[in-house]
Amino acid sequence: MVTSNGEVDILLVIHFVNKCFNLTDKDILIISIMASVIRVAKLSDIAIIPTRGSDAAAGWDLYAAEACVIPAQGKAIIKTDIAISIPKGYYGRVAPRSGMSWKNHTDIGAGVIDSDYRGAIGVVMFNHSTKDINIDRDNRVAQLIIEKINTDMLVEVPIEELDATIRGANGYGSTGQ
Repeated sequence: MVTSNGEVDILLVIHFVNKCFNLTDKDILIISIMASVIRVAKLSDIAIIPTRGSDAAAGWDLYAAEACVIPAQGKAIIKTDIAISIPKGYYGRVAPRSGMSWKNHTDIGAGVIDSDYRGAIGVVMFNHSTKDINIDRDNRVAQLIIEKINTDMLVEVPIEELDATIRGANGYGSTGQ
């Protein structure tokens, strides 16, 4: 029930428990729901657990754990004082919040959180404006989107062994304007 990298395979656990205790469909559903939560840890008393603006929101809002200034035409790392356990087969993408980007000319960089990372989450914010931006503690500064990924093995092959496409090697603007 434990994979080679030490993680629990929840489907095998459910199958094993079902064989031992003859679970109902409702029991299996409850276990599945409990297994699908994403665990978040506060690293300080002032940290705020990410929230979603609505039930249909794709991202979880990340909050600044302390005040800071993003200098004009500069960048800074904003502390969130949280750590997260992202399920295997997924990664966390730290993305801009549309309102902040539009109103303050900001962008977010270095936004990949691997599923095996357990350290503090920081938000790399770029300020493209000509004025400093003041970030207050508890401001929503970015959003965390959990995305499924493909981690299949890469195999080196000669260029002739890549499948042919209509586009071929045409890049940078070749598909339209």
